[in-house]
Amino acid sequence: MTVDKGYVDAPVAEGTDLAAEIRRLKKEKHAVVLAHYYQSGDIQDIADHVGDSLAMAQYAATLDDAEIIVVCGVHFMGETAKLLCPGKKVLIPDMNAGCSLADSCPPEAFEAFVREHPDHTVVSYVNTSVGVKALTDIVVTSGNARKVIDSLPADEKIIFGPDRNLGNYINSITGRNMLLWDGACHVHELFSADKIAALKEEHPAAEVLVHPECRRPLTLLADCVGSTAALLDHAMRSDAREFIVATESGILHEMRRLCPDKTFIPAPPSDSTCGCNDCAFMKLITMEKLYNTLRYELPEVTVDPSVAERARRPIERMLALS
Repeated sequence: MTVDKGYVDAPVAEGTDLAAEIRRLKKEKHAVVLAHYYQSGDIQDIADHVGDSLAMAQYAATLDDAEIIVVCGVHFMGETAKLLCPGKKVLIPDMNAGCSLADSCPPEAFEAFVREHPDHTVVSYVNTSVGVKALTDIVVTSGNARKVIDSLPADEKIIFGPDRNLGNYINSITGRNMLLWDGACHVHELFSADKIAALKEEHPAAEVLVHPECRRPLTLLADCVGSTAALLDHAMRSDAREFIVATESGILHEMRRLCPDKTFIPAPPSDSTCGCNDCAFMKLITMEKLYNTLRYELPEVTVDPSVAERARRPIERMLALS
């Protein structure tokens, strides 16, 4: 058994009932599995809690009884869980599950950017490394970014990073003029407004649901712009029967589960004819890796103590507002 590849590289016996074994190990080890909506359906089905970044952070903060937290998501989500639960063992099934948006904002470069604007409040999206969070005054998610920004004085100077699309969207609906870091998510950046418009012609009664990490032409086409949780909530409440969904396709699993009488159409990226705009990082997490993670309690997420306290404060400030 080795973790040299970033995950537990150990054989799984043929015929193993992975779902049953994962449930047994969770009970035996007092472990809780958190999964993001962008995970594959089998991972979502086995998880104790499924949600967006905000919901995962909120839930992690309540886990008094769990001894182990397994985060089925990308690396910054594991870091966030560790920051909020420093006394617990936090595991992630594959350390290679990174985030293109977080990678677009290296801490050293962001620190230099912040120093160039010393009179600005720093607001960072949760999709960032612990190093960037340590440079931040308050963290936000796509679900609470407007609420947090609206809570700040109207004349406050704000740096917003790293997602330029989310920042532009928040500027457009709040009238702010935040200074934006130039980062983006590779999944949401690739959706095509032209292809969504073509889908709308094929399905004229369909509502268009768009994540605010998408570019402005897509948000202008949308019937609803919101976080994964907000898009799910809208789909449940809407009288529409069809929806075109412009975010990572993993959310369709929960949409179809909760709304079995409705049709959800994944929006395609600009370079494809299929609705297959998946996050390759999210899809690195598999049932086999989750099973081995619980079995061997590896790989473990650690956070440098020298930055942990500074990184925790802006998250706790966000949770207090949420």
